[in-house]
Amino acid sequence: MTAPVVTVVVPYHPARVKNGMLARAVDSVARQTIPAHLITVEDIRREGAAATRQRGLDQVTTEWTAFLDSDDELDPTHLAQLLACAEQTGADYVYPWFRVKGGRDPFPMFFGKPWDNAHPHSTTITILVRTELAQQVGFRNVAGEDFTFTKDCIIAGAKIVHLPVRSWTWVHHGRNSSGRPDRGDARH
Repeated sequence: MTAPVVTVVVPYHPARVKNGMLARAVDSVARQTIPAHLITVEDIRREGAAATRQRGLDQVTTEWTAFLDSDDELDPTHLAQLLACAEQTGADYVYPWFRVKGGRDPFPMFFGKPWDNAHPHSTTITILVRTELAQQVGFRNVAGEDFTFTKDCIIAGAKIVHLPVRSWTWVHHGRNSSGRPDRGDARH
């Protein structure tokens, strides 16, 4: 079996263990068609998604890092598709699109639109990124930390590519915290 070149970092709140969301996310990583390492990181100090995600990123030793929020799930070919795109295009950062469960797509105008560093737009953090780049840039604990991370990757000279496939499910629910430790199930 080939050694994994991708590590998936999944930050989570303790409530996500109790309600089964973390198990669903972890199972979706285990079902990938390519081998991947998995790092789960508990937000035990209510530090927020960015800081928790950063603690996981600090542990990654593979060439590539992928991120998954604990309330979402990946399709079985998600990592394989993103890695193939990165290899074919020479990208440092690849982002796919999502299906939405329990809500609607807040950014439908960006699906399929080629990435333009001069005119960046919101993406989610469910991406594949070169680990060296991600560790160099890091996550800042600010509102909109996902977009800030993307903008910091642009500043660092990253080649960003949009893969126009829906390869994961973004689950909207009443306990969404959107990275904020003061709302959603992060409060429990």
